[in-house]
Amino acid sequence: MRVFPTVNSIELIGSSPDICRFTRAEWAGMDSRGGRAAADRRTRTTAGAGVRKRHGRHYTPVRLAEFLAERLLEHVVPQGSLRILDPACGDGELLLAVHRAAVRRFPGISVQLTGFDLDAAAIALARERAAGLPVTWCVGDFLCAAEELAEGSFDAVITNPPYVRTQQLGGATARLLSVRFGLRGRIDLTHPFVASVPRLLRPGGVLGLLCANRFLTTKAGANLRALLRAELTPVELYDLGDTKLFEAAVLPAVTVAVRASVATPCRYVSAYEIPDGESTSTLDLFAALAAARECSLRHDGRHIAIEAGTLDPGSAARQGDSAGSTPREAGAVCREPGASSGALDAGITAAGPDVRGRERAGAMGASPDGPGSISGSAAQVDDSGDSAGSVPMGITAVYRDVAGVMGAGASTSSAGPDAVSSSAARVDDSRDSVRSRSSGVTAVNRDGTRSADLDVLVVQDDSGYTSSHLRSAPAVVDVATPWRMSRPSVDEWLRRVRGGTWRTFGEVARIRVGIKTTADRVFISDRWEHRQSPPEPELLFDLITHHDLAPWRISRERPRRVLYPYDVSCSRRTPVDLAGFPAAAAYLAEHKDVLAARDYLTATGREWFEIWVPQRPHLWRHPKLVFPDISVAPRFALDRSGAIVNGDCYWISMPDIGSDDLAYLLMGVANSALGLRFYDAVCGNRLYAARRRWITQYVARLPVPDPSTAAAAALVSGVRAVVDEDVAPDPRALDEWVAAAFGLGTEHLEDESCSPAPMFDTPNALG
Repeated sequence: MRVFPTVNSIELIGSSPDICRFTRAEWAGMDSRGGRAAADRRTRTTAGAGVRKRHGRHYTPVRLAEFLAERLLEHVVPQGSLRILDPACGDGELLLAVHRAAVRRFPGISVQLTGFDLDAAAIALARERAAGLPVTWCVGDFLCAAEELAEGSFDAVITNPPYVRTQQLGGATARLLSVRFGLRGRIDLTHPFVASVPRLLRPGGVLGLLCANRFLTTKAGANLRALLRAELTPVELYDLGDTKLFEAAVLPAVTVAVRASVATPCRYVSAYEIPDGESTSTLDLFAALAAARECSLRHDGRHIAIEAGTLDPGSAARQGDSAGSTPREAGAVCREPGASSGALDAGITAAGPDVRGRERAGAMGASPDGPGSISGSAAQVDDSGDSAGSVPMGITAVYRDVAGVMGAGASTSSAGPDAVSSSAARVDDSRDSVRSRSSGVTAVNRDGTRSADLDVLVVQDDSGYTSSHLRSAPAVVDVATPWRMSRPSVDEWLRRVRGGTWRTFGEVARIRVGIKTTADRVFISDRWEHRQSPPEPELLFDLITHHDLAPWRISRERPRRVLYPYDVSCSRRTPVDLAGFPAAAAYLAEHKDVLAARDYLTATGREWFEIWVPQRPHLWRHPKLVFPDISVAPRFALDRSGAIVNGDCYWISMPDIGSDDLAYLLMGVANSALGLRFYDAVCGNRLYAARRRWITQYVARLPVPDPSTAAAAALVSGVRAVVDEDVAPDPRALDEWVAAAFGLGTEHLEDESCSPAPMFDTPNALG
């Protein structure tokens, strides 16, 4: 049994549940994290890059630690003393920073610090650095210890938790964490650390979180987005982008959230590098961030743009998701049983239909698309590796009540389960009734009206029903939707684009990722002809990679081919009989040790010589739109060669689209300034050097104008001329055609916040 004496160092020992036994065995040394300046830390550790990745170690720069501490304390109201926890403290940099800031801000207030870490050496260094300070150092597994810490033990939690993905955790540990903390899809250690925090904070307590910014926009980040809005309210968010504050390739974000309901919007500030130009501010980076001042400045010799707005966690972002003029109404606000009323106010979406009407419970899903992925539900998975989500565990049914039918905050069991099923039977519109096969969740309105018209939530769990008035008009928040920065001018522009939107890309056709062999050196080559006995030509196919793509056109300067051991006349994965292809069989046999070692493939009953993601073999011969996964600007091109698409690209098959004209329309929008501006406003996933991710999740949300209009026909005609008749592209003309197709004037092209997309991007680079 663990004990927590009030001494300066303790060792956590004793029996533990299964979750602790797994963490002892597999997380040893997985500190995160806080530490002294990078140059100093390099002299105190021998860990290489591989160890850092496996253990989630990314040391916090001193100035960033100070910034996080200052922003955290901005929202702390001491109650006699100040109790602060770092559950993954490393060598103590964050605790030292928050102590320095606290004694300045709250003179005379007692500050009591607690730090946990599995790494005894890091704790020893932290103790040395904090000599004389009131700190309780705990060598042990915080995720186990948290279960035995009293509720409300701390006024604040400051942390840079470990970032260790499923692949490093191992499948068994990831599944255990999923069950223990109610997580879904791809997880990493950040998620259970954050899930443990709300119970330990007193009401009004504050979390200061430093982690990778990918949680803001990715499907895998839905877990963290949900956790930060369930029993906490985000009040400040800083996307620090490609500011290169870490030595490692980490794009960080700082989130400050309180355990309370807060009426004011969450501040959202971003910082990204832009091309060199004249700076508009002499402030240093962190002063500009704290002031939420829009400007450009110099930081470490680089030109950084600061943008400021408020957080839109998913409601207004629906502007980019609707078909025609009707927004998606499906979805209900839900919470785990026992969650505070703040969870109701925060508004976690339980369910909503996807773009083709497939059933989806949209809270926290991401599907396996490679070895080591964890599937938290039986949700439907498409070929791109994107899946329908699921809902937080423990919810039996969720629906909204008509305002006034049930008392605000009152509990009742009078309706009972029959009320849900009967009301579900009265709702025919698929946008109003959604079920999850994995959890049995139903999100409906009790009287059959649309949920957007209602402002009272009713939750049925295993113990009965509760209801609560939402704090304001019912903004449905889908945690599967990326978080975005809301700015009045951009929001108004999105509203106008929405007014001219007929469908989204994802509603028009399925978007697939290219093939993933997981053994490229065996399957892919540009030198097959140099082999004495190459595989049979029937199994060698041209391969399109990101190197080959420019807007509109494909230029294969280094023709690569892939050995594709499937029957391409079949719609489903059907391996060829190698007995009929002796040369290919001999070649593959040379590499059998490498190929057969892919246990994740053979464990599914597949042949050892197969590739991991072959996609739909019969579709390769058809024309298709192809675009790279990573690129500065959109590079959508049309392929008519019958080539196979590599996994560093995505593609949309022409048979799925339905017509050449509609394909030209999609390509015109995607390659335009409007398409790029829409991406930045709604998706917002930027990497280093302004590169963007053009994956299914984001491209599916791009808008499509009504193809029946004369303006759309003009756009199609212009794109056809560029693609089929080799007419030189005119970027300005394209942007005018696209604007007209959406019913916009050309004034949006002059907007300084609109990032124009070049008609051609460098084809032989990632972007």
